[in-house]
Amino acid sequence: MSVRLDKYLAGLGVGTRSEVKKKVRAGQVTVNGVSAVRPEMKIDETADEVCVNGEKLTYARFAYYLLHKPAGCVCAVSDRVHRTVLDYLPDTVRGGLFPVGRLDLDTEGLLLLTDDGALAHALLSPAKHVKKTYYVKVDGEVTDEEACLFRRGIDIGDDKPTLPAELVILSGGRASEAELTISEGRYHQVKRMFAAVGKEVVYLKRIAMGPLVLPEDLKPGQYRPLTKEERAALGR
Repeated sequence: MSVRLDKYLAGLGVGTRSEVKKKVRAGQVTVNGVSAVRPEMKIDETADEVCVNGEKLTYARFAYYLLHKPAGCVCAVSDRVHRTVLDYLPDTVRGGLFPVGRLDLDTEGLLLLTDDGALAHALLSPAKHVKKTYYVKVDGEVTDEEACLFRRGIDIGDDKPTLPAELVILSGGRASEAELTISEGRYHQVKRMFAAVGKEVVYLKRIAMGPLVLPEDLKPGQYRPLTKEERAALGR
């Protein structure tokens, strides 16, 4: 499959389109052992050997990016009213990507962006019970008794109670902090679980999903490709 060199490099996380062009013009990129001179040159991404500073790049059938979703944007490919999570990625890499699952407009945290539909299905399938952990700030004191209720499952008004969830209290008082791990993805589930015990969530951030953990140095609005170790943990 023929593709522009700069698009190929940007898609593999080498840099933005402008950064990639600088690398090519600086002689840092070779194609089949020959220095590339034009960022727009066409390559066969499955057959040509591309190296950056002597390091061979590996063709990837699918793309995987970890985004620290900020509040105020929606988990959608497009939206007429709000900024979307894909708007935080440059045009060179966002083509074909979609968010795996949804976080509310005011919720922050870990979000996987990919074009791998099979992986998305595996992570979102109700039958898989993929664990998701959230950092929560709550108006009111969260008690050990409520943690026990969460472990049994909470009635949030659906046909069935939630599956057992693990609630770890980090701090108490009038404004409590906690970490909640659930294995479902019901609509507004975390907020509804706390509402069921008379508490209001005032801040919510997803810090883990399956084997993926939100890096502490990845700020809201920032993104990066998954590492080899993260892809391996996902079976990719």
